[in-house]
Amino acid sequence: MTYPTDFDESKEYPVIFSIYGGPDAGTVKDTWKGTRSQYWANEGVIQVSADHRASGQFGKQGVALMHRNLGHWEIIDYSTVAKWFKAKPWVAKNKFLITGHSYGGYMTCLAMTKAADVFDFGIAGAPVTSWELYDTHYTERWMDTPQDNAEGYKNGSVLTYTDNYKGVLRIMHGDMDDNVHLQNTMQLVDALTDRSVPFELMIYPGSRHGFERSKNAYDFKERVRFYYQYLLEKPVPKDFK
Repeated sequence: MTYPTDFDESKEYPVIFSIYGGPDAGTVKDTWKGTRSQYWANEGVIQVSADHRASGQFGKQGVALMHRNLGHWEIIDYSTVAKWFKAKPWVAKNKFLITGHSYGGYMTCLAMTKAADVFDFGIAGAPVTSWELYDTHYTERWMDTPQDNAEGYKNGSVLTYTDNYKGVLRIMHGDMDDNVHLQNTMQLVDALTDRSVPFELMIYPGSRHGFERSKNAYDFKERVRFYYQYLLEKPVPKDFK
């Protein structure tokens, strides 16, 4: 956790919650994360990372919980983190943002649908939205086949929970992504537009699972714009670099 500069418990601060969420893939590391977080600390934003019980930080017993059950325990644990923060008097109750890419994009979309009563904003990069759409090498290792585990696939799909969606979700995807195929995002877009709910969408032409380097500056500026618009409720400073 990175506290805002000159943290004052009598004030309320928005939260950026950065996650990945995949099995045996923790986010919390005992390493220096660079200086970018200091910028947002100076702007009065709390920055958080946390790991769920199947992240690998808790051994094989934790990871085994994800077998046939992707999406279940992760969103329970991430929601618990969000609720803990929202119970604090120094956290803005309607400004909790979750963000991640790939599996983290999946978690973000699931947070904004299945756990929409907890999370307020999301920025999802290249999200899996339904495990039937992902490759068998990875998916069936964890979920078995759709025929053998129909309930697990249904419960783990973002598309199952789109009726719950609220807040503002931004989705980004490369149109040549050969890892998480674009149809994942297209099916979620189709479901959200059918429900006439607001969201943001950015397709990066010529980009695969990692966006083309030439698109990175634009993508970063749009993330900054999103943070200022929804968390800080003020324009991006003209001198921002």
